[in-house]
Amino acid sequence: MKKILIANRAEIARRIIRTCNRLGIETVAIHSEADGDLPYVSEATEAVLIGPNPVVQSYLQIDKIIEEAKKRGVDAIHPGYGLLSENADFARKVARAGMIFIGPSSDIIEKMGDKIESRRTMIQAGVPVVPGTEEGVTTLEEALQQAVEIGYPLMLKASAGGGGIGMVRCENEQALTQQFDSVKNRAKAYFGDDVVYLEKFIADARHIEVQIFGDHHGNLVHLYERNCSVQRRNQKVIEESPSPNLPLDVRERLCAAALQAGKAVNYTNAGTVEFIVDSNNEFYFLEMNTRLQVEHPVTEEVTGLDLVEWQLTVADGGKLPSQDKIQTKGHAIEYRVYAEDPKTFFPSPGKLEKLQWGEGARIETGYEEGNQVTPFYDPMISKIIIHGSDRADALSKSQTFFNRVTINGVKTNIPLFKEFIGSEQFVSGNYATAVLPEWMEKTKEEHTL
Repeated sequence: MKKILIANRAEIARRIIRTCNRLGIETVAIHSEADGDLPYVSEATEAVLIGPNPVVQSYLQIDKIIEEAKKRGVDAIHPGYGLLSENADFARKVARAGMIFIGPSSDIIEKMGDKIESRRTMIQAGVPVVPGTEEGVTTLEEALQQAVEIGYPLMLKASAGGGGIGMVRCENEQALTQQFDSVKNRAKAYFGDDVVYLEKFIADARHIEVQIFGDHHGNLVHLYERNCSVQRRNQKVIEESPSPNLPLDVRERLCAAALQAGKAVNYTNAGTVEFIVDSNNEFYFLEMNTRLQVEHPVTEEVTGLDLVEWQLTVADGGKLPSQDKIQTKGHAIEYRVYAEDPKTFFPSPGKLEKLQWGEGARIETGYEEGNQVTPFYDPMISKIIIHGSDRADALSKSQTFFNRVTINGVKTNIPLFKEFIGSEQFVSGNYATAVLPEWMEKTKEEHTL
């Protein structure tokens, strides 16, 4: 591959460009009108204005993106994460246009993108799955009937999409009745499909995922696990590896189950198998993400590998190293810095009047001082990744780093990090997915955010 178009924006586009530059691969960046001044646009070999600000008129314009790629003699397209990264139709059209889609095949994306279908596939493969419905639930009456068998509390989820938008927790029959139509409507609006299903809510759960990689020669390996349990509105905020207080035998079984899941669909390229782990260290398959994750730098820091380079190698027909060549060292933590009110999590768009980072961290950012964080896209400004010899060292370095950061012009969640990462709940490592909202509720009188 000599030239790659990056069908994404900001931080992840910049991240991909960096690896391509090191490997001598030319890059084509696409950008909306709002993103024209962002660093990735000038750092790419070529840049293309793809459309107006709304994503549906720019970054989601499949046919236009492919047309621009063909015009510029592109060999492959990297979708990044989000946007079109898990769009099977996009992957299919890229292949039909004679270009390489840097990711798994459209068939795998389609199969794993349908959460109900992925659950069925994992059950057949012998991977533990959260108890729930194996078919889509179409009516409220059906949902209420199934809920009696599953038991409350439960999760009502969109089959075609993940994240906080596509799910809601229902404590009882009344909550399920109130939320059913709302979740179906959101699923239709955001994912183009209103099919929903029910899943048992696992109390005191940790969200732990395993990074897997497959090549086109039948090799499938894992790159160990990440703990993603610090969340706001069911969306990850802090990720770390290795997962604290996870027994070695559970870690080994999680990684083995992830490979079992990958083998069930003949997985290729980068993927992540997500699990819920309960208080007894029993784990259940949650979903498979058929793309590079936002938190991939955590794995890069502990393994010393470049996962974007691995993606390019696999897409170009290369072979992966054997499992015994993949080792981890130390501890890494990633913090997602958002332009948002740290108390309400409401977006805080605006101009980055001052953007001064501390030392001792890897900073993946799509912005520079003077850039505008617009209201059109996800408000993540950057990812801060800190590596230490162990978890205590990584936490100490984190505190030092955040005390030296200055961001003016927008509100950010950095004040939240500065308080939370020193809390007993986080420092102990004994935390579940409810840790952040519970900590905020418990300490709201003391907050100086």
